[in-house]
Amino acid sequence: MRVLIIGSLAGELGKAARLAIGRGVKLDQVDSVDAGLTRLRTDSRTDVVLCDLAHDLAGLVRSLAAERIVVAVVACGVNVTAQAAAQAIRDGAREFLPLPPDADLIAAILEGASNESHALIARDPVTLEAVRRADQVAGSDASILISGESGTGKEILARHIHRRSRRAAGPFIALNCAAIPDNLLESELFGHEKGAFSGAVARRVGRFEAADGGTLLLDEISEMDVRLQAKLLRALQEREIDRLGGSGPVKVNVRILATTNRDLLGEVGRGRFREDLYFRLNVVSLHMPPLRERPGDIAALGEHFARRYADANGVPYRPLSPAALQMLSAGGWRGNVRELENTIHRAVLLASGERIEACAIELMADAGHRSTPVSQPSQLNAPAWSGNQASAIGGLVGRTVDEVERELIIETLHHTSGNRTHAATILGISIRALRNKLHEYTAQGANVPPPGAHAAA
Repeated sequence: MRVLIIGSLAGELGKAARLAIGRGVKLDQVDSVDAGLTRLRTDSRTDVVLCDLAHDLAGLVRSLAAERIVVAVVACGVNVTAQAAAQAIRDGAREFLPLPPDADLIAAILEGASNESHALIARDPVTLEAVRRADQVAGSDASILISGESGTGKEILARHIHRRSRRAAGPFIALNCAAIPDNLLESELFGHEKGAFSGAVARRVGRFEAADGGTLLLDEISEMDVRLQAKLLRALQEREIDRLGGSGPVKVNVRILATTNRDLLGEVGRGRFREDLYFRLNVVSLHMPPLRERPGDIAALGEHFARRYADANGVPYRPLSPAALQMLSAGGWRGNVRELENTIHRAVLLASGERIEACAIELMADAGHRSTPVSQPSQLNAPAWSGNQASAIGGLVGRTVDEVERELIIETLHHTSGNRTHAATILGISIRALRNKLHEYTAQGANVPPPGAHAAA
C-alpha cells in the first residue's frame, strides 16, 4: 500500500508514519495541500492520502474532484473534537484517525480506506485447481480474464498472479471500473493534460502510465461504457495511450488482467461489450468458484478473519467452535467470501468466552430477499410462510414502493457494513444503479451509510 501524508512528520503524525511503515506501508510526505496535489498528478500509485486537519481538507477534496483524481482521503489530528471529526467526514474524508495513533487502528483504517486485503487462502480442491492454473500462466505476459461472482476473491487471485510473474518487481495498479463514474474513468485510465477540461490545472498521469513495467488490473471490466472500450482496445493493441487533451501517444509496457462478475460473452451478444475487446482480454481465462462450491475453504477463511478482526478491534483472539464451524458450513453465502468476512467480523465483536460460539454467528436467510438475521440453525428451515413473515408483509401495506425500496437498500448497506459492491450483489442490481439510488436518497436527506471497507474483491 502507498500512502501520501500531508502534514509535518514532527510529533504524533510522525509516530503514525513510523507505525504505518512498520506494517509494510510505503510512505510519501509533503507539507501542504498544493504539494500533495502536485504529487498526486504525477503518481497514480497512491492508495490513500492521510491529511492533517491543520490543512484545508475540504479544499483538497474539492480539488481532487475537479481534477478527476480518485483516491481515498483519511483525516487525522491531535485533540480533535467529535464535531470536527464529523465535519471532516462531511467534507469528504473516508475515515478519521485520532492522534496519537494505535498500531492496530492505523492498520485497520488504512486497509479499510484502500480496500486492501490480499491474503490468498485456498484449501478446497476446487480453489487449489484455480490457483494451479493461475500459477501455470503467471509467468507469461498474456492478458487474463478472471470471472466469478462478486466477493469470490478475483482481485486477490490477480495479485497472486502478479507476485508470481516476471513483473513482480514492477507496480501492481488496480482500478475498479464499477466504482468510478463514467465521466472520471477515462481520465483515471489515460491521464490528462493541462486544460483538457474545466478543472484540469496541470498534467495528470493515469493508471496505464503508473503501471508501466508492471500489471494493470481492470476490476469489473463489464461495467465500462462501450464508448470507452474502443479507446481501451486501441491501448491494448498499440501498447500506447492518449492522454485527454494530449498532442501525441505515450508508449506503455503493461500487462492487463481483468475481472468480471457477469457473463461477458453474453454481454457481447447483448451489445453491451465489444467482441474484439473480449477476445483481446480473454487470452487466458480463469474462474474463481463461489464459496458454496468450495466448502473446504470456509474453516480456513473463518479462522483467518477471526484473527484479523480480533487484532483490528483490540480484542482477544477466539477460535471458532465446532458448532460455529458447522453453522458456517451450512450457510448459502450468496455474498461469497465478502459475506463470510462480514459475518466473522460481527461474530468477533459479539463473542464472549474462550471461543466464538454459534450464538455469535448471524447468518442471513435467503440473502437478497429477506434482511432478517438468523442466529440459530433451526430458523434456516422455517416454513415458507411463517406467521412472522406474514406479519412483516402485512406491515408493508399502506407504504409506497419507493419507500420500501429505499428502506431495503439502506438496510442492506447496514448489513454489509457499507460495502456497496456486496450490497448491489445481494439486491440483484448493478453497482451503478445502486450508486444512482444513493445519490437520490442523499439529496432527499436520508441517512445513507458511508462506504465501508473492502468495497470490492
